[in-house]
Amino acid sequence: MASSIQYLPREVVYTIAAGEVIDSIAAGLRELIENAIDADATRIVISLWPDRWSLRVVDNGSGMNLENLKLAAAAHTTSKIHHLTDLSQIKTLGFRGEALYSLAHLAKLDIFSRSRDGEAWHIIYDEQGLPVDIEPTAIAPGTIVNVSNLFANWEARRQGLPSMSQQLKAVQLTLQQMALCHPNVTWIVKQNDRQWMTLTSVKSPRERLPQILGNLDLSDLKSEQLHFENGTIDLVLGLPDRAHRRRPDWIKVAVNGRVVRCRELEQTIISSFARTLPRDRYPICFLHLKLPPDRIDWNRHPAKTELYLHDLADWQEQVKQTIAQCLKLNDPSLDPDSQKRTTQLLKVSEEKAAYRIEKKLNSSPEQQQNIAEQPALIPLRAVAQVNKTYIVGEHENGLWLIEQHIAHERILYEELCDRWQIVPVETPIILNQLTTVQLEQLDRLGLEVTPFGNDLWAIRSVPQLLAEREDCSDALIELSCAGDLQAAQVATACRSAIRNGMTLTVPEMQTILDRWQRTRHPHTCPHGRPIYLALEESSLARFFRRQWVIGKSHGI
Repeated sequence: MASSIQYLPREVVYTIAAGEVIDSIAAGLRELIENAIDADATRIVISLWPDRWSLRVVDNGSGMNLENLKLAAAAHTTSKIHHLTDLSQIKTLGFRGEALYSLAHLAKLDIFSRSRDGEAWHIIYDEQGLPVDIEPTAIAPGTIVNVSNLFANWEARRQGLPSMSQQLKAVQLTLQQMALCHPNVTWIVKQNDRQWMTLTSVKSPRERLPQILGNLDLSDLKSEQLHFENGTIDLVLGLPDRAHRRRPDWIKVAVNGRVVRCRELEQTIISSFARTLPRDRYPICFLHLKLPPDRIDWNRHPAKTELYLHDLADWQEQVKQTIAQCLKLNDPSLDPDSQKRTTQLLKVSEEKAAYRIEKKLNSSPEQQQNIAEQPALIPLRAVAQVNKTYIVGEHENGLWLIEQHIAHERILYEELCDRWQIVPVETPIILNQLTTVQLEQLDRLGLEVTPFGNDLWAIRSVPQLLAEREDCSDALIELSCAGDLQAAQVATACRSAIRNGMTLTVPEMQTILDRWQRTRHPHTCPHGRPIYLALEESSLARFFRRQWVIGKSHGI
């Protein structure tokens, strides 16, 4: 016999709702932090006692008067929205009025608060978020929230959560993400009354990232801010020749002060770094979209970690443009923090063999015209060649060492991506013993392949860069095993680029430098190897101690 439909008991409804908002220690902490930031706090002190399932958040924000403090933990009370239309104009991190009530229902909650021009009060709340004890107290302006014995009345939730060490990792990640979105806030975190984490106030996310990822230097990062008609993009990324990760764990997307999950934008970031990083490495990137409130709908997830974003396709394209702009080379004189890694030792170059090169270094007339229309980003002048491998480029603030092979490889690869041309050959190239997979690959690349006898095939068209090479047959075998068009383009560029060990004239070196600077991804070759090493004048002066006064340097 079917059960009859009936209303859920009120306490069950409240417990379900509270459990959706506060599903872990990290979730409870996130909600309290968001309230503190909404109150304009610039210093937040967090204390955790994991074994007691307790936490405290102290902020120096605007605080609450007694009237507001009495209502703060009641169900669905908030000062941030008042009407239905306000849902399309959310300008704060919190707005639903669920956080404090949920914490009161799932734990013991008490709050100290003092507004900047008022008195200080302390209130203890019952599980319905109603005051049970109110007393005056003495604290500085701001708010102190104590949450004790979380999930004490819901043992199944405690048992179902990950281990405490994993929960603390989630707490750490939550703090790092909020600190990245709000670099002006100082964060002090204690665990069991011992210092755990301190992040001082900084001016930008670029300065915050090295505090969070200790192996990063400020010169490893580059930032860009672009304004569009419908919002602003703030971008910080690790330069691909210096900073990357084994996992995509530091590709962060934030919208209006909160890190969110947006797979489409995350994938856009990853694809924008294609063929700039070593194999199986991922970029470090923090993307912060600052949008008008009416372009966002936060009513998608109780934790507000997902959202509906208007004009998503447009933002994907704008993110691509911003990353492309950020990856261009800049004049070092404009960035005093750049290129400080002069302490790295140059490895002795490996044994070189002389290679014949058929590809001319000089650009075609059409390419020269395009270059003439684009001013050089850096006045980099070729002055010498070191060990027939490195081009020495001089500019007014120092010099760079550029490996000639991979710089030329980057040039050719991007030209191939833009103009992948298959041309016929007068004399077919005969290959033997090709597998079915190899034949299918050559066909996918657009090459004309016909049978020529027993286990023989005639290749009647080839990529233009390989057409006049004596080793074209070896190159075609390599292409047949490349896997896809992009891999084939990389293989073609690598084989066609000048080799280390080849002597270049100064004009040839200058041509490489000029063309390389104008590539879209000048930091690394298509395999992810760094192309250049910067030796800046300021670092050279420091090393040779030219800042010493003349008298001191002469022992006077």
